[in-house]
Amino acid sequence: MKEKYTYTECCSTVYFEENKIVSFQKNDVAEYSFRVLKDGKIGIHFQVGEMDDTTGYALAEENLVRNRPYPYDLETGCRKRDKTERTYSDKELFSIADKALAHITEKYPQFTLNGSFSLQTEYVGQTNSKGLDYENKDSHIQVSVNYKHRDSKDLQNGFFTIGQRDFSFEKLYEMADNYLGNFEKQAEFPEEVILQSQYYNFVGNLTGQLDAERLALGASLLSGKLGEKVFSENFTLIDDDSDETCWHAPFWDGEGCVKENDKRVFVENGVPLFGYSDKRVAEKYNVPHTGNAFRNYEDIPGNGRTNMIIKRSDKTVKELLAGKHSIVIDHFGGGGFNEAGDYVLPVFHAFLCDGEKFLGSLPPFTLTSNLFDMFGKDFIGVGSDQPVFNDKQILLKVNITPNA
Repeated sequence: MKEKYTYTECCSTVYFEENKIVSFQKNDVAEYSFRVLKDGKIGIHFQVGEMDDTTGYALAEENLVRNRPYPYDLETGCRKRDKTERTYSDKELFSIADKALAHITEKYPQFTLNGSFSLQTEYVGQTNSKGLDYENKDSHIQVSVNYKHRDSKDLQNGFFTIGQRDFSFEKLYEMADNYLGNFEKQAEFPEEVILQSQYYNFVGNLTGQLDAERLALGASLLSGKLGEKVFSENFTLIDDDSDETCWHAPFWDGEGCVKENDKRVFVENGVPLFGYSDKRVAEKYNVPHTGNAFRNYEDIPGNGRTNMIIKRSDKTVKELLAGKHSIVIDHFGGGGFNEAGDYVLPVFHAFLCDGEKFLGSLPPFTLTSNLFDMFGKDFIGVGSDQPVFNDKQILLKVNITPNA
């Protein structure tokens, strides 16, 4: 049996420093993994750059002598997904960068801006001799901006970024207005501190605790807690590869497995149900197979490919705040989770926010929380809309200590 992974990426980037475009870079990547399965073993050839299938599979077959065990059958299925909304040339990307940078710097001359406009186009494909034929395409423009006020002694005051499949100047300008237009205003901490943030870092740690192998070995903070309500009733975590939520993420895993309706719930109403697994982990620990293998182009698939999202509330961010204010962090350093799930983050700059618009800058502080508190007693929700970040975002109560 034979299988082939394909990954191609084209990334064009316009860089700017001190409010001026300074360089352009273009990278084209083509990677292939040829795989031959025979008698419970797998031979793999990883190739960077073009190679015909006959040569690739022949080299993979030669590597069967390495005796890499893989006693699992190949999957079948045929599906293609293209999330591209609009294509752009390098000339158009440069024009977008030039126009947008000129607009923002003219409106906010008191700021020095550094960053990039990047156009990324990706293709992921997987085929095999049993008839599997999957592919996923996606493309977007990412704008990343570091800013510094002319009166500041710091090297950087803050950062904002926006990704769009169909680029809108208006959305970028609205974000720039929110950050740059309110930086000079001063605000005070609210009585109750509510963090408004994109949640990838927080969910990333929780996702690691849901690794079925770690759970089985007692190496997870959730070991022994499956089936217990350890988080908020309103907290549901879903591994979601659906068309509606995907962002440069295929709908299948590294072993060709697809979830029913592209989704699987791992935490429901505060209760962790089970851990995620690939075929090896499911067999070894006798746990449910959830189809979460990542593609290893140079070796056998491994456990850990997820696209976890938090179930959204029916309410907007502003409705969830119910008249209260939040804080939005845009410059921090170090920090993170420790082994006990405690979270610490030194914050250099943040804004007071009404859920949509910034109200002014806050003094530096240190934020603390805990994994179980974040998604438990302190969890407020994920809004139905996408203000501030042009992306989904979490609201949760946190503790802060202002810097002396």
